[in-house]
Amino acid sequence: MAKTRLMPAYETRMGRAYEGDARNVLPTIPDESINLVFTSPPFALRRQKAYGNVDANEYIDWFWPIAEQIHRILRPDGSFVMELGGAWNKGSGTRSLFIYELLIRLGKLFHLAQDFYWHNPSRLPTPAEWVTIRRTRVKEAVTHIWWLSKSTEPQADNRRVLAPYSKSMKRLLKDGYKPAMRPSQHEIGPNFQRDNGGAIPPNILTVPNTRSHDDYIFRCKAAGLPVHPARFPPELPDFFIRFLTSPDDTVLDPFSGSNTTGQVAENLGRKWVGIEMNADYVAGSRLRFPDQREAA
Repeated sequence: MAKTRLMPAYETRMGRAYEGDARNVLPTIPDESINLVFTSPPFALRRQKAYGNVDANEYIDWFWPIAEQIHRILRPDGSFVMELGGAWNKGSGTRSLFIYELLIRLGKLFHLAQDFYWHNPSRLPTPAEWVTIRRTRVKEAVTHIWWLSKSTEPQADNRRVLAPYSKSMKRLLKDGYKPAMRPSQHEIGPNFQRDNGGAIPPNILTVPNTRSHDDYIFRCKAAGLPVHPARFPPELPDFFIRFLTSPDDTVLDPFSGSNTTGQVAENLGRKWVGIEMNADYVAGSRLRFPDQREAA
């Protein structure tokens, strides 16, 4: 059956943005047409946010139809990367297990390729009652990022995301070393001295989220539009788009918000699709693309 064609709110050289509910827009996307879905769905927070969020008790049932559509539209070697923060149980300093229950259910559709942790050193101390008042918990500073794949062999290449070598590694490459057995019983052989252009990064991504001034904010304020309160730092989509896709591949964000994902994808030479149900946020995201054009 042919998919219903929706008109995007705007288009750019590489992508298109849709205003609408992901549950309605995703069914119009062709089967196996997307290389990477990278997103941060609304968190299951106790307090309602301006961008909308779902209670932890309802989250799995709410998200499941979206997960099924994501599985359908992904290419066989495609990936689904989701940043999803946990939730605290109401009136308690204990954590909800919903995120793990969701992950187990997602295992019916996807493989868990790897889990990542976004370390945000600038994160405020929460939950405040237990961290700063009762002092019975410590400050939360990491958020899970789950890398799920449609197959056991997703497209991925860590050579695209190599980190600069440390000073000690540069010195070792320059001066050499004597192959030997380490105290941990790991043998360091002669190939360890090979210069591979950079270090393989760990699955902990340290990215401060402190941007209070950027072009997107200035343009939204000038246009009288609200600034999205939960924006991705661009380093996060940049890492996963480079790691899991190639130029001209297509990246989709079903909860695009201010569309950082689309902007990063376009800058990296990837096609993109963004879906956002809040009209003001869609209008603000348009300002990220000076050369954008109205949909025909």
